[in-house]
Amino acid sequence: MRAISDARLLAFEALVEVEIHGSYSNLVLPKMLGKSTLSPEDRAFASELVYGSLRMKGRHDALIAQASDRPLSQIDVKVLIILRIGVHQLTQMRVPSHAAIYETVELAKRAAGKSSGSFINAILRNIDGQTGGIGDDRDQLTHMSLEYSHPEWIVSSYMDSLKSTTEVESLLQANNIPARPTLIAWPGRSTIDELLADGAFPMTDSPISATCEGDPGAISAVRERRAGVQDRGSQIVVEKFLDTFEENLRWLDLCAGPGGKAAYLSSVVRQRSGDFVANEVSEERARLVRQVVMDFPVVSYDGRKLPDSLGSFDRILVDAPCTGIGALRRRPEVRWRRTLQDLKNLTVLQSELLDEAAGKIRANGLLPTLLVPHIKQRPNFK
Repeated sequence: MRAISDARLLAFEALVEVEIHGSYSNLVLPKMLGKSTLSPEDRAFASELVYGSLRMKGRHDALIAQASDRPLSQIDVKVLIILRIGVHQLTQMRVPSHAAIYETVELAKRAAGKSSGSFINAILRNIDGQTGGIGDDRDQLTHMSLEYSHPEWIVSSYMDSLKSTTEVESLLQANNIPARPTLIAWPGRSTIDELLADGAFPMTDSPISATCEGDPGAISAVRERRAGVQDRGSQIVVEKFLDTFEENLRWLDLCAGPGGKAAYLSSVVRQRSGDFVANEVSEERARLVRQVVMDFPVVSYDGRKLPDSLGSFDRILVDAPCTGIGALRRRPEVRWRRTLQDLKNLTVLQSELLDEAAGKIRANGLLPTLLVPHIKQRPNFK
């Protein structure tokens, strides 16, 4: 991965990884920013282009479709990515129109060929001259889907659950608010004072958590993998699990990738006493877990068919695969990757993982599970 010194080009290449190669923005973008030579301001600009373009993709595509005489399906995917970057600057950021259009056209010439420049220029100028809302002439469900950039099935599910247009609109708006990174100083490996000294801000509800502006990779402990980026909600799940701590237990994180909960759990077990194993079915994600778990083993088995040689455990955390719909602020591309069928398939998978974990738990052991068959995500400790 080469160093990139242009914010728009970095955003484009990150979006190519996400849109074409299926990467996750919260994994690929920090790596690119870490290798870049961008200033803090340009890092923040590139981050908003990536996360913002993904969040508002549905709305941006509707605007592009209105402004183009060519169907979206006939626009080259890289050109479409560049168009979204331009539309985001025009409609969601404080970039002057002339600068947004000019810089996007220049990006197109570099990244998609000179021939794409005139097409992108025409589309962006057309959008810049448009007035009125998006989808105002549609039914309520379609209008909210376009205006707040969510698939219709998610909007419909929210409506079924909340029975209130006002509450649904508030939730859709909240999903589109950029999230500040939440950091954690892993016990025994870094301290909150280190994070604060590097520019992070303390959180009132945790002695080991902080937030930061911009790129978490600017925090040395994060860069050195002695601290991590982890939602406070995920930290609380681990802390509730650790409330059951006893000496010399065997702990298993059954679905450990990409490693945030495993890093926190293993750090505490290492400080106190006990044995810890992290399992992750994907070898690629298992490599990420190995980077943060340190001394304890990381294995890569199908969590529904663990080998007998792995033994039994006193504590097994089952953070089963889920839709990710509850984390749209931090992983905005997820809304475009999930379908209603995914909910049905995941429910079966979660049940099979739980059955296997139940067969590996010792007498008087504990098996907290995070099973999420529905839109609302809530830890379910059993």
